[in-house]
Amino acid sequence: MTKKHIRSIAFTAGTAALFSILPANGQTTALDSISTHAQEKRLSIGGYADIALTRNFYSDNVYRYSNAALYKEDKSHGRFDVPHAVIYLSYNFGKGWSMSSEIEFEHGGAGGAIEKEFEEAGEWEQETEKGGEVELEQLWIQKSFGRVANIRIGHFVVPVGLTNAYHEPTHYFTVYRPEGEGTILPCTWHDTGISFWGRAGRWRYEVQLVAGLDAFLFDRDNWIQSGSGTPFEFKVANKYGFAARIDHYALPGLRFGLSGYYGQSMHNTYPHDLENSGNKYEHVKGVVAVGALDLTYQGHNWIVRGNVDYGYVGDAATISTAKRNINATNAPYKKSPVGKNAVAAGVEAGYDIFSQIPKLRADNQRLYAFGRYEYYNSYIPAVEQARYEYTKRQRMAVGFNYYPLPQIAVKAEYSKRFLKSQYNHEPSISIGIAYEGFFL
Repeated sequence: MTKKHIRSIAFTAGTAALFSILPANGQTTALDSISTHAQEKRLSIGGYADIALTRNFYSDNVYRYSNAALYKEDKSHGRFDVPHAVIYLSYNFGKGWSMSSEIEFEHGGAGGAIEKEFEEAGEWEQETEKGGEVELEQLWIQKSFGRVANIRIGHFVVPVGLTNAYHEPTHYFTVYRPEGEGTILPCTWHDTGISFWGRAGRWRYEVQLVAGLDAFLFDRDNWIQSGSGTPFEFKVANKYGFAARIDHYALPGLRFGLSGYYGQSMHNTYPHDLENSGNKYEHVKGVVAVGALDLTYQGHNWIVRGNVDYGYVGDAATISTAKRNINATNAPYKKSPVGKNAVAAGVEAGYDIFSQIPKLRADNQRLYAFGRYEYYNSYIPAVEQARYEYTKRQRMAVGFNYYPLPQIAVKAEYSKRFLKSQYNHEPSISIGIAYEGFFL
């Protein structure tokens, strides 16, 4: 055997070993894998990405809910997208100190260019080339005192709900992230603060202190989803939030999770007194409380995942009025009302067809036939608030996930949203491909 062949075999084996750190089983979060890998290696580089191609067989007009009959016969429309492309970078300094970062390019990032416009008398103009976002999703420094106790300071994922804790594309069957949680909660929810976490026996726990949500970024269609963001160069932290998560690995392949969030969201704006005309809302707190239950199971050639999330916003009607009455010109706040409550529940199950074919099973190839059902409502109003029935939705999806390797998933699905009878249902077909792993 030549030296070239030996090097080739060593490279292939090493690559497989590094990629295998992130199992596609929904049992290990990328957050834990990053932390573990950073402690095992001086330098770690990895990431994940997903690419999606979709045809939607319903109208994309923004008024399709306010006048559904008018847009019932609209033509279908297509969308190609790179929802997420993420780079992990971690370093182990030694003596229990490590750092990790996660840079995410959403929808291909953002682009711009300067052009000389001859139609405008030769003036230079800034042109937006494309939409998208570039975000620093994680950047933290950690001190580990052992398996049971680690403290992390910086910017990190807030693991409330199944999707936030397990948001990598090999941790769900659908081409896009599960729709219910992704509609009502920030997704991926990431914020700056302090985290204390560890493992003991079959348990994993985490508690976090983070900057509070901003009530003026809540809205009807996405509940508190935008509240963790900021349009400024800094995150307003007049108020604070507390998040916690506990996971129990009850049996091999079976995990139960309980997570939640609590904090005040009113008066967490910039300027601080933006909404306080005459101190009219001085005593309004806008308490946000979210609770979530989830589970994952992998065994006997099945993968099953499920979640239930329920949330509450105190003073929702008052917050909605205050948002609508903001007088600041071009203020980056949302005018639509926020509901008092929101809910999301979903379950998906997939069976590995290739498990019944010895040759493919031995080659570690998998083909999951799956089904998913979810119900969610981003706007459950208080008694005095107006009703908007289109926010109440059910969604069903069926399809396949093919894994030629454990780190690569090729996905295909047919899905359909079912709305109240006065609206039009929303079917679509999607295909996608995704990967997740460490390269170094």
